[in-house]
Amino acid sequence: MPRVIGTEPPASRRNFLKTSGIVVAGTAVASMAMPRMVHAGVDDTLKIGLIGCGGRGTGAAADALRADKNIKLVAMGDAFADRLEQSLKTLQDEARIKDKLAVDNDHKFVGFDAYKKVLESGIDVVLLTTPPHFRPMHFKAAIEAGKHVFCEKPVAVDAPGVRSVLETAELAKQKNLNVVSGLCWRYDLGKREAMSKILDGAIGDVQVMHSTYNTQALWHHGRKPEWSDMEFQMRNWLYFTWLSGDHIAEQHVHSLDKAAWVMHDEPPVKATSIAGRQVRTDEKYGNVFDHFSTVYEYANGVKLFSSCRQQAGCSTDVNDHFIGTKGYAQLMAAPAPKIVAGGETWQYRGPKPSMYQVEHNELFAAVRSGKTINNGTYMARSTMMAVLGRMSGYTGQTISWDDAFNSDEDLSPAKYEFGPLSVPPVALPGITKFVGKKA
Repeated sequence: MPRVIGTEPPASRRNFLKTSGIVVAGTAVASMAMPRMVHAGVDDTLKIGLIGCGGRGTGAAADALRADKNIKLVAMGDAFADRLEQSLKTLQDEARIKDKLAVDNDHKFVGFDAYKKVLESGIDVVLLTTPPHFRPMHFKAAIEAGKHVFCEKPVAVDAPGVRSVLETAELAKQKNLNVVSGLCWRYDLGKREAMSKILDGAIGDVQVMHSTYNTQALWHHGRKPEWSDMEFQMRNWLYFTWLSGDHIAEQHVHSLDKAAWVMHDEPPVKATSIAGRQVRTDEKYGNVFDHFSTVYEYANGVKLFSSCRQQAGCSTDVNDHFIGTKGYAQLMAAPAPKIVAGGETWQYRGPKPSMYQVEHNELFAAVRSGKTINNGTYMARSTMMAVLGRMSGYTGQTISWDDAFNSDEDLSPAKYEFGPLSVPPVALPGITKFVGKKA
């Protein structure tokens, strides 16, 4: 299990070094077995709260409810009542879990402070699935309240948020609370086995990495006349950097996390991005870009060539190639990861349970057994890789890890209320300035 590093100053790259990226909380079969109960009430029921009732939150809640025989969803919170009700109805329509729903009207919480009310509702485990901007504050509140956490990716949208998450992850370690990350590929059994072989030297010393996350355009919910600026932005959160971190963070973080895994979670020393907004020119798309091409450079000379794109009508490619001195690995090969080295090809042939389900199986098995999973450090560092790439793309500058990590650029709005909220201008590489640490 990756350990949380807390003995060195958070500004140092050494704060991120020499931790294994492999999650070893047990196989899917082992995690299905539920050991003795700890951390829950005398009736042995684990109570879940959901904060963020969009599609991902609804899916996470369903996976959580399937992960344990004696479990209940008892509280839900969202900024919008209609999203909460839609989520609950979707869960009620699934026969396998509908009997595990125990959310009465008094435990449906709406508004910016809904997360506080969910955490105060007597739950044992909380699922954090709001837009990424809110993750640092919700994560901190959850751990301070003594709750086990499933935490969707990315975990922040700026460096202050990443630093906050690292501090909270250390607190979770001290309190023996579980923190499972939504960086789901680390819970895919095939990826785990392939990565174990790579880290054991199957392809020799890694020389070059190439990762792509090129997809089509994503959803947009439009705008209703009665929506304020804040509501419009939150309902279309993908397109506003303060909410999503841009798609290099919100989506491509999965690819960056796999590269980080290969590199033993050692951060790069710098990044250079070419990025922009070719197709998303309408103001409805807020201020995010639609493509990034980033080169991450490591202290040992290894380079990660990384690209992501969200443009309709273009070819798609989601892949990861790792080239070493003895061979290469293709982590996203069909039908399973493969490694080619020494004239031989290995391809994963084992079981293929849903990685989304495995995340929750292992989380709740850990809660039951008292064994602690803490993914906090790697989920923060992988998010920071995305933030670094975005900073470089927005400014057109090569930016070091240390400068990015210590940046005081805070994307938070001045206040959380439904009303007017201006959109910062779209970044212009070469003109937009990097915001570093304040003097």
